[in-house]
This record gives sequence, structure tokens and C-alpha cells, in this order.
Amino acid sequence: MGKSALPYRVNPPWVLLIAGIIFVMAGIMSTRSLEPTRFTGIFGVQRHKPLPLETIKLPPGFTITVYADNVPNARSLALSDTGVLFVGTRNAGKIYAVIDQNRDYQADRIITIARGLKMPNGVAMKGGNLYVAEINRVSVFRDIEQHLEDLPESEIINDRFPDDRHHGWKFIRFGPDGRLYVPVGAPCNVCERDEKQYAVIMRMNADGSDLEPYAFGVRNTVGFDWHPGSGTLWFTDNGRDWLGNDLPPDELNSAPKQGMHFGFPYCHGGDIPDPEFGEKRACSEFIPPKMRLGPHVASLGMRFYNGDMFPEAYQKKIFIAEHGSWNRTDPIGYRITTVTVNGAAATDYSVFAEGWLQEGKAWGRPVDVLVMPDGSLLVSDDRAGAIYRIAYTK
Repeated sequence: MGKSALPYRVNPPWVLLIAGIIFVMAGIMSTRSLEPTRFTGIFGVQRHKPLPLETIKLPPGFTITVYADNVPNARSLALSDTGVLFVGTRNAGKIYAVIDQNRDYQADRIITIARGLKMPNGVAMKGGNLYVAEINRVSVFRDIEQHLEDLPESEIINDRFPDDRHHGWKFIRFGPDGRLYVPVGAPCNVCERDEKQYAVIMRMNADGSDLEPYAFGVRNTVGFDWHPGSGTLWFTDNGRDWLGNDLPPDELNSAPKQGMHFGFPYCHGGDIPDPEFGEKRACSEFIPPKMRLGPHVASLGMRFYNGDMFPEAYQKKIFIAEHGSWNRTDPIGYRITTVTVNGAAATDYSVFAEGWLQEGKAWGRPVDVLVMPDGSLLVSDDRAGAIYRIAYTK
């Protein structure tokens, strides 16, 4: 049969082969977008367009540089004993390992060790194991530093947390008592829900057992640390929305013992009754904040400074990452602030680094802070997809 007998609509075999490959790949990508998958990818650091760090204002003697600038949606930070920086995300659904191999304070490799997770904001290290908090569960990757390139399956240690996405992402850390602290935010702007399950800071053993509430009435904390002297827990808390531009303030709180109640949803900022729930309980029943922070600044990660690089005046100060307001007429936040702690009191709330907000528009949003072994301070930024290093030069 001659060529003229072939229907002219039939494509050559190579076209059909390519079409088949595209179809199969599309199916794979569609499946990955719907189901959590493990993924290990290693790539060298490729520098992006320089970030406008010249806009950042710092006290005299301090400098800010880029530690890594291709860490999309970088959120919570945890450092291993060997110097590997683990980074959680919220919207990206990924966990990264950021490695500075030659110790020049600039990342050389970034490893995406997991993706497709459910808002894995929280990361914490203990005994060589990486703990990851998603919305409704906490998992652990055993001996993570030995398996960065051949990661084993994670082990779920507790999946008894609520599945609400509203304020469901978590910041986690191990306390001086060896227990893992896991907050559960309010599943709303302001509402009454079971106070043993919502608006609470929980804690549990490293194996996930003995889960119990530690602090109540905490609307949404995404950062906490323990005083290096007293061992007391301090934490930031985001105030409710829609009470105007200037009310209520965010809070810096201290919980030296279990069972304390910090007011949500009945009272905000220590003395502001909630319009809907304030008649049910008086503000005098609750623990007031140690410091009223800026209104709607979205205070997130915080650390006590315990390094030896910064001047003596910064010793044991609290550094706070303020993510920035989202619904205030004049934006506020988008900065790093400090609070001085004297005994059980907090004083001197002031700006340490600012400039991510320019003419009402933010090119970056600080999320978490971490003190490095050399005393420098790392800052994550989920908008710029970067991690910065702040150092002091005498």
C-alpha cells in the first residue's frame, strides 16, 4: 500500500512518543500536588538578584549579610550539633537543610529533605533527631545528620492535635525539662473553644507520650524561649484582629509554672475586655503580659541572646522577629525588636533592625531568629526566601 493510503491526520511515531511522555509526567506532577511525598534534592546555592540589604538600619557596629537567599518560605530555624541549619516552612510544605561547609558564614548547599507536608512550620533538634510539627501531628527523622542524602521515613510520634488550619501551624522547641513544647492556636480570630485543646501551649515527652497542657489563654504563639538564668518560659502572642489599628497589642508573656491563664478570648493585653466575651470573665483573673508589644506587628520567633559576640548590653536581651501587620491602615512591624529582662520584669522594648518595610511596602518579613555558636544572629524571612546573618564588629 502506498503512502497516499495513510490518513493525513496520523502523527509520526516520534510525536506520539513525546505526547505520551508529557501525559505521563503531567499525571505524576498532578499526583504529587495532591499527596504528601518524600523528596530529597541537593543543589548548590545559586545567588539570586541581590537583596536590598542597604535599606536595613542597625545600631552602630552591626552588619547584616545574606546567609542563604534561595530558601523559599523560610520560617522556623533549628541548628544541629554539627552546624546544619534546619528550616521549616508554612505554605511551601517543605523542610530544608542549609549547610555552610567551609564555615564562611554563607550557605554552600541546601537540601530539600521533605515536601508535600501540611504546614511544617515547626522544627526542633534533640539527640541528633529532627522533630517536625505539621498542623495535626509531630514526626521525627532519626539520626538526621547521618542521612541528609538518603533520608529514612519519618516516624509519627503524636497525631492527636486538632486539624484546624486557622492558626494551626506550630513552633516547637525542647525545654530545659527535656520535653517538647507544642502550641495549638485558636482556630479563629476570637472564639470560645475547649481551652485544653485550643489557645494552649502543650508539652510532651520526646517519644510523644504524656501530652498535657502547660499554659492556657494563648491565642497564637509562634515563638518562645527559656531564660538562660532562671529557666522560665517566655513567649510571644499575637493579639486579635478587628479592634482598630491600635488595639490590642501583641504580647510578650512569661510562664514560670504550669497552669497559668493569659486571658484569651476574654481579655487582651492585660486590661482590654473582649467586646463579645469580656463580660464572662474579668481581666483581673488572668496573667497580664510582661510587655505590651506593637499592635498587629505579628511578633513571631524570639530568643534570649546568650552569645559572646554582641556587646555586654545585649546579654540576655530578647530578640523578637516581627513579621508585620496584614490589615492595619499604616503597616507596622517588619523588623527585629529587643526587650530587656530584669529578673521577672521586662523593660525597654525597642527597635533593633528595620528597613524591610519601605514606603508602606514590604520586601521582606522576618519570621524567626537564632543565635549561632559564634554569637551572630540568624534571621529567617519567608517573603524574600532568605536567611540573614547579623554580626557585630568592634
